[in-house]
Amino acid sequence: MSAISELTSLKATKARTPEEKAARRRENNRDNKAAYLFLTPWFIGLVVITIGPMLASLYLSFTQYSLLQPPEWIGAQNYLDMLGDARLHHSLQVTLIYVVVGVPLQLAFALAVAIVLDRGMRGLALYRSIFYLPSMLGGSVAIALLWRQMFGTEGLVNQILGLVGIESTRGWVSDPSTALWTIILLHVWTFGSPMVIFLAGLRQIPVMYYEAAAVDGATRWTRFRRITLPLLSPIIFFNLVLQLINAFQSFTQAFVVSGGTGGPADSTLFYSLYLYQKGFGQFQMGYAAAMAWLLVLIVGVLTAVNFLLSKYWVFYDD
Repeated sequence: MSAISELTSLKATKARTPEEKAARRRENNRDNKAAYLFLTPWFIGLVVITIGPMLASLYLSFTQYSLLQPPEWIGAQNYLDMLGDARLHHSLQVTLIYVVVGVPLQLAFALAVAIVLDRGMRGLALYRSIFYLPSMLGGSVAIALLWRQMFGTEGLVNQILGLVGIESTRGWVSDPSTALWTIILLHVWTFGSPMVIFLAGLRQIPVMYYEAAAVDGATRWTRFRRITLPLLSPIIFFNLVLQLINAFQSFTQAFVVSGGTGGPADSTLFYSLYLYQKGFGQFQMGYAAAMAWLLVLIVGVLTAVNFLLSKYWVFYDD
């Protein structure tokens, strides 16, 4: 019946007179003009807020610019200077440790909580909101200050350790060996956003797969490894790419916890924090722009690698 309907519609279209076709075109043009009119604010924002500043930043990366004097063209000198910048190399190392350790731990914790919530419990909406709250507050200055206080010499962490018989006067955020790990722990704590996405993905897995596996005698671990992970792999891949990009841009936590210095001993000198120091601390805005474009290149390459490797582990139904 559908084929007959399509054939009838096609004949009716062919039977239209030139006047009807012209009227139809005028109506389509009016609809297009209305659509472009509503999209105009978005196009203006795209050009003024996104594309324009990006092109300006790209130009400034080839200049010496101090914010106080007009930019002076120096070619690729900023990029060449980055090759010998030891602090830049160290900031890349610190950021990579933060990303490589923090992102998998955060995703693993988010998935574990999502699996627990997916079992169905009373007050699920309340628990979901409570667990999502850290993602909303984790990037704020207030939480970073609270974190700095908690891991201070007389902070809550040392007090809890004292209650269980472990006397500690260590300043966790002032010790180079532990400062970075406190920020990684803060990143893991903001697991709410990927957790909600994981929970939505788990709800889409048909229950009959688990029932069939249970009848065959599969254990919970086998069901998780053979059913949950493969069917959830597109969601895992999405969260991985998203959190990877966000982690490379982390700034507030390191800035507040270290007091803006990246200390102690540059142990929390994130790449974005060093970029800030160069641009707004030392007024080397041209060098900071070059650093920003290097970050874009690094994130772009890692994202492309993730997409290339995804064909080996991401499972799609089709």
